[in-house]
Amino acid sequence: MRAMLLVNPKATTTNARTRDVLIRAFGAAVELAVEETRYRGHAARLAATARAKGYDVVAVLGGDGTINETVNGLLNPVGGGDARHLADPSSGRPWLVVIPGGSANVFARALGLPNDPVESTGVVLEALREGRRRTVGLGQALWEGQSRYFTFCSGMGYDAEVVRAVEGLRGSGRKATPARYVNTALRHYLATDKRHPAMTLTGPGIPRARGLFMAIISNTSPWTYVGPRPVRPTPWASFETGLDLLGLRRMGALALAPVIRHILTESDALPSGRHLVQLHDEAEFTLTADRPVAFQLDGDYLGERETVTFRSTPNALQVLV
Repeated sequence: MRAMLLVNPKATTTNARTRDVLIRAFGAAVELAVEETRYRGHAARLAATARAKGYDVVAVLGGDGTINETVNGLLNPVGGGDARHLADPSSGRPWLVVIPGGSANVFARALGLPNDPVESTGVVLEALREGRRRTVGLGQALWEGQSRYFTFCSGMGYDAEVVRAVEGLRGSGRKATPARYVNTALRHYLATDKRHPAMTLTGPGIPRARGLFMAIISNTSPWTYVGPRPVRPTPWASFETGLDLLGLRRMGALALAPVIRHILTESDALPSGRHLVQLHDEAEFTLTADRPVAFQLDGDYLGERETVTFRSTPNALQVLV
């Protein structure tokens, strides 16, 4: 079995010694090629190359951003076509192996993998020996002639503004720890516009919803983690269903506090409130804003957008877990 291992050398929670141990463990199980990512978008190029060359497995050691790039590389058309016409589109692509190496590792943890890279390696090598895999769906965001897949979440509005602020801190050399996200969210909340919502939700068979300050789009649950604690704004979302959404029509403290408390403490119940807009298991919907708003995807800030369409992509990938 031929495998390509993509390694982000700047991954938050790994070091050179850990990477060497993981590479030796994988190399003992498969015919392994190792590639280090060197720039933004490099993982996508490497994954697309692995698919074109007929690799059986693409493994990635890194955080959610590196995993997202890898997934998008695997789903790129090869030779001008893809496998979407098949009953199981994932059959035309290499299996994906995920080794968590970032700060949150939401996708890996949502798959049930340990949050430790060494422990996760043991789990996925066992899955590799037994041929144990899971087919998962993805989300897709489309805007201005562009498209990109996401593994666990996307968002427009306040949450994307927080991601943008944290990326700015990371650019100055600070790590993206859970505490930094929380502190940044609190500071940013004090300055955010709580009076002029910009977004409207539309979609096939979906009642139009106006006046949204923030929208969380989920492909699975949890949406993220604060340390060991899962955060579940859309607890019914899963890799086997369509997309879920939680939209907020109010951003005042009295409206927001009960929602935050609920998504941090409840596991299965939906948050409630007349100021909330909720969707479950939808194939497609669109968010349109009357001014450019911040947009993020799998924790990666993608600028300000006025219109983004979100689609569910069932049976997109096979993941060894």
